[in-house]
Amino acid sequence: MSPLMHGTIMNGKHTRGIKMGQNASTSIVREIMMEFADLTGLLSDKVAPCRYLWTDAFAVCNFLELYHQTGDSHYIQLALHLVNQVHNVLGRHRNDDPRAGWISGLDEQEGRMHPTRGGLRIGKKMNERRPDELYDAQLEWDRDGQYYHYLTKWMHALNRVSQVTGESTYNRWAIELAKTAHAGFTYSYSFRHQKRMYWKMSIDLTCPLVSSMGHHDPLDGFITYLQLQATAAKDSPKSRDLDLSEEITDMADMCKGESWATDDPLGLGELLSAAYKLTQLIVNEDVEQVDLPDILLDAARIGLLSYERRNPLTLPADYRLAFRELGLSIGLHAIEKLLGLIWQTPHNFKMKHSLQSRAEDLLRYVPLGDIIEKYWHEPKNRNAESWKAHRDINMVMLATSLAPDGYLSI
Repeated sequence: MSPLMHGTIMNGKHTRGIKMGQNASTSIVREIMMEFADLTGLLSDKVAPCRYLWTDAFAVCNFLELYHQTGDSHYIQLALHLVNQVHNVLGRHRNDDPRAGWISGLDEQEGRMHPTRGGLRIGKKMNERRPDELYDAQLEWDRDGQYYHYLTKWMHALNRVSQVTGESTYNRWAIELAKTAHAGFTYSYSFRHQKRMYWKMSIDLTCPLVSSMGHHDPLDGFITYLQLQATAAKDSPKSRDLDLSEEITDMADMCKGESWATDDPLGLGELLSAAYKLTQLIVNEDVEQVDLPDILLDAARIGLLSYERRNPLTLPADYRLAFRELGLSIGLHAIEKLLGLIWQTPHNFKMKHSLQSRAEDLLRYVPLGDIIEKYWHEPKNRNAESWKAHRDINMVMLATSLAPDGYLSI
């Protein structure tokens, strides 16, 4: 029997089958995030900072959401401190690398002013593969370098800091990172100068470590660039340094005709989150991509059907990856928020009715998020080796799923 269960619709709004109160949820998120801060060296100089770009991007959003829910400025300070640590650790060469200083090659003073101009390392424990080393597909997962889809997550986190604090510097850093990443990861592959992307680059962005293109990388970049551009237009509407028009055009071209369907839970969650983020940009910033959210929801529906048939949530904890499942749970929250946004939108929103119909068709999957959250909140399941092996990212993604607005908002 499938673990999916039907939710309820009350007063025109869908709710998951069982929800804990916001105060209880906030308390759990606070407990998780403070433990994460302690374990990874954010709270004390006695613990060496252990930074990992994907995890830290979600963590910044979680601290911003805790500030929103509690009004306690301590969480803003934690978010800013984490940003500073990430830049000072992942924006510099590794301790076991003969190179030193900022990976951008800037001097110390300029590097501090532009910490993202060289990109940011992933934060893997092993150093990147040397040019004379043979490629090992399994080992490559454990090696450092730069991932494009991690960089876009950090762009999003910096943009959220900028919006919450009102400090435009953070969005400027995000745009500098976008320009660096775009130049480093994209390349022309035909006489018509059509663009493609590498999946993984070396720390200094001089050579590809994995030449294939990430399934959703162009989509991720396209929406993120639109987000950064919209914020920059409000802060400095005539600044050429903040103009991402060419990069947006490149990404739009790469997205044409692509198939986004996947049954990977994390990929599904990102598709649903992308549809909601893009709809926010369409409604609030007059972005003209009115057809793309429909396309993304159609792709997500195909993937969810396949995921339901596989029924992976019946497997024991040791055979499951919590952070991937929690990525899906975050995306399922996005369906609810997407519908809420549509219901509040003026009737002249193009494609509103088709988008609403597609989102409502996906409501049957929303209670799956409750199942995932409850399963990984159980202490016995967090004793599994699969949880312990990815402890930090699992903790932060669980917190994001319990308080998703910090990540899902634009």
